[in-house]
Amino acid sequence: MSGTWSPFVLVAGLLLIGHVAASEGLFQVVGAWCARAPGGAVALFLSTMVVVALVTAVLNLDTSVVFMTPVAIQAARSKGTDETAFVFGTIFVSNSASLLLLGSNLTNLLVFSNRGIGGATFVTHMVLPWLVSTAVTISVVLAWRWRALRGTRHVRSKVRAEFLWGPGLLGAAFAVVAMVALSRPALWVLGAGVLCELCGPLARRRTTWLDSLRAMSPVTLLVLFVVAVGFGSLARATSVSANLLVHANVPSTVAIATAASLLINNLPSASLFAAHAIAHPFALLLGLDVGPNCAVTGALSSLLWLRIAKRHDITPSIVKFSAVGTVVAVLATTIAATTLSLH
Repeated sequence: MSGTWSPFVLVAGLLLIGHVAASEGLFQVVGAWCARAPGGAVALFLSTMVVVALVTAVLNLDTSVVFMTPVAIQAARSKGTDETAFVFGTIFVSNSASLLLLGSNLTNLLVFSNRGIGGATFVTHMVLPWLVSTAVTISVVLAWRWRALRGTRHVRSKVRAEFLWGPGLLGAAFAVVAMVALSRPALWVLGAGVLCELCGPLARRRTTWLDSLRAMSPVTLLVLFVVAVGFGSLARATSVSANLLVHANVPSTVAIATAASLLINNLPSASLFAAHAIAHPFALLLGLDVGPNCAVTGALSSLLWLRIAKRHDITPSIVKFSAVGTVVAVLATTIAATTLSLH
């Protein structure tokens, strides 16, 4: 059971750290830096997507979607450029960039929670696929929206944001070190998140713990935990998932994981497959993390993204998501899979 609860504890800690970092203005400041960077809309898009990838890797996929989607939208509006590239780019890059650390995506934690692999070893295996999948994803979105981005008249941004140095940034740095160096970082990261909330700017403003609990999304995490336990128990009681992947090669593993994510979502898919031996667990993550770019139903992150975009008066096309996202997923997983043996 500890292999199931610890991933959710770690993600809760990362969400708390991300909440404090956001309250310190970290994401807004980074967005303002991107907006003031020399060059036009293409340079702004590239710099923003790189930041999205880094936030995803360090502070988890869902943290990136929640905090960086508004930042990306604001960055696009600051220069009057194509919002579509920034909105779709944020979710596609967030999914594709969630391969680097164990804590970058909940599916990574579920698949490897009982495999005894350290964070440093995980990074060694996944750094090349992470770089490739992120670069391919950014390139596909850039090619798709090239004319719209290039057609933007250069506007010098006057966006300013103030960053309050505090425990959020330190907590993020600690979380990265813990996830790489420790074999069981969950409780350490959760403790860091709680400490950040106690010492951060929100605490000084006497913000209630209710705000912190909302940031941690306990109800959502509890529901996901129940789903994970349920599918894990189902997998242990049957041999279906074991038969699917125990002898599958890398391309087949990626394809099966992608199909499962689209059919039942990537989280229950991770629980289903993690219960038995897998011949190519790193290839499995390519399908579980990058594969959901094919449809908004593939991952919780995409559903969060839809809700956040609508709050900012943007209604993304589900058809466009699948059309472009499928190209992203196929190219990114295919090319990234070739790098798995090069660690």
